[in-house]
Amino acid sequence: MANLIYSAIASLDGFTADDNGDFDWAAPDEEVHAFVNDKERPVGTYLYGRRMYETMVYWETASTGDDQPAVVRDYARIWQAADKVVYSSTLDAVSSARTRLEREFDPDAVRRLKKAAGRDVTVGGPGLAAHALAAGLVDECHLFLNPVVVGGGTRALPAGLHLELELLEERRFGNGVVYLRYRVG
Repeated sequence: MANLIYSAIASLDGFTADDNGDFDWAAPDEEVHAFVNDKERPVGTYLYGRRMYETMVYWETASTGDDQPAVVRDYARIWQAADKVVYSSTLDAVSSARTRLEREFDPDAVRRLKKAAGRDVTVGGPGLAAHALAAGLVDECHLFLNPVVVGGGTRALPAGLHLELELLEERRFGNGVVYLRYRVG
């Protein structure tokens, strides 16, 4: 059975975007990007809400030419090779290959996906992740904490949810980003 992993890049105060919806402070440098690529390489399926999908679909047509850094070319290939499921009641259609649109998040369908999957599954975006966490579907949380405080915005983790976590891995990067990998208990 595959693991369902929630991975998020967040500010030190726990936000994935600030009050204006900006997250430019979260852009990974080459060292962090290479690490993220290695963490994403085993992923077979990405689960996205509409907003996260609209951000990530960039990778469908991202340049993989020699004019791009190796980590960018690598990530584009990783993203393009994975299946995607987009949960949205408002999106008319998806614009990337290997992608299907679902109108609502169905925890039982995700359980079946995890059971049948030969590779890990990730849930992207804090809104969709909140549903998956509340349903007890998430096996691991991977958090990339950036050395910035934004004071408010979109929370990386939902309010009002109590989870017991076991620290499995940690790493500090040269730019001050700290990676924390937790098992959800």
